[in-house]
Amino acid sequence: MTEPIRNQRIATDLQTSDFYYDLPEERIAQQPAEPRDTSRLMVIDRKSGEIEHKIFRDVVDYLQEGDVLVINDSKVIPARLYGYVEGRPEAVVELLLLRQRELDLWETLVKPGKRARVGSRLIFGDGILTATVTDIVEEGNRHIKFDYDHDTYGNIYEILHRIGMMPLPPYITAQLQDNDRYQTVYAREEGSAAAPTAGLHFTPELLEKIKAKGVAIAPVMLHVGLGTFRPVKADRVDEHVMHTEFISVSKESADLINSRRAAGGRIIAVGTTSCRTLESAADEQGIIHPVAEDTGIFIYPGYRFKAVDALITNFHLPESTLLMLVSAFYSRDAMLDAYQTAVEQKYRFFSFGDAMFIC
Repeated sequence: MTEPIRNQRIATDLQTSDFYYDLPEERIAQQPAEPRDTSRLMVIDRKSGEIEHKIFRDVVDYLQEGDVLVINDSKVIPARLYGYVEGRPEAVVELLLLRQRELDLWETLVKPGKRARVGSRLIFGDGILTATVTDIVEEGNRHIKFDYDHDTYGNIYEILHRIGMMPLPPYITAQLQDNDRYQTVYAREEGSAAAPTAGLHFTPELLEKIKAKGVAIAPVMLHVGLGTFRPVKADRVDEHVMHTEFISVSKESADLINSRRAAGGRIIAVGTTSCRTLESAADEQGIIHPVAEDTGIFIYPGYRFKAVDALITNFHLPESTLLMLVSAFYSRDAMLDAYQTAVEQKYRFFSFGDAMFIC
């Protein structure tokens, strides 16, 4: 088994608590903006420190001919299942599919874990899908082997679209009326347990305007799993270990990105997942290479960016690896000041919230 891509650990005295900020609950977005590109956009100039307040569709004004916009085209699957332990209908379980390991073998998160002992059989969808717990893996996750009628359903994804639910984060308590709103308009390959949310702001029309300006759009892929959202439990930032996620960069995308950068264009990552993919695929000179493997890259202050010149991103949870990444891209103090400004200006936070363009 190939070792996952990991960056060299950077020694730091930073504590996880150094990335805490106070967020009023009413600032957590419960529904996405409609239309998508009417969410707000905070534009931060890293050189001057200047902050502007715009609407997301204004992002086209900050892009330049020759730039390349790098998007994560992974597609969210209805990865949350509710079922029960065989023979005990009262023993309800919640299953979150994190990653496909083999055809019908998945790494999953099961709640409550005590009901998912090795050998336990779980029943979903009135019996059209059953599962056996095969073993316990890191962080207490379970490997689950699914069983169903392949002649009727073809593959697990057909069943998930029938009985599964979109895996909205726990801080979103409102009912989602349209599952496509937790999906980017360019989502292509199924496999994510959560949306790459910075991409939710784009519409087909906005993407066409961006292309018309001479900006190239290059797809890469990171199947979003536990690594992106797992809480940091270590006191010291440099003691946290990222859960691995699968990435891929095609030769076509790598060539496009490299040629644009060689000609003086900027590489603009849409989201922290695209950023982590690019930094995983880049060599020390910033050249992007085709990859199809796991990454456990952990970006926090002290990291030297090799490939990314600008970043479009949402506002992230306190003490999260995502906040640490954007703090590495700008600076911790300046980023926390920007977050305080966003709170004061009543920006909407997290997955369905507003966006930043850090350039």
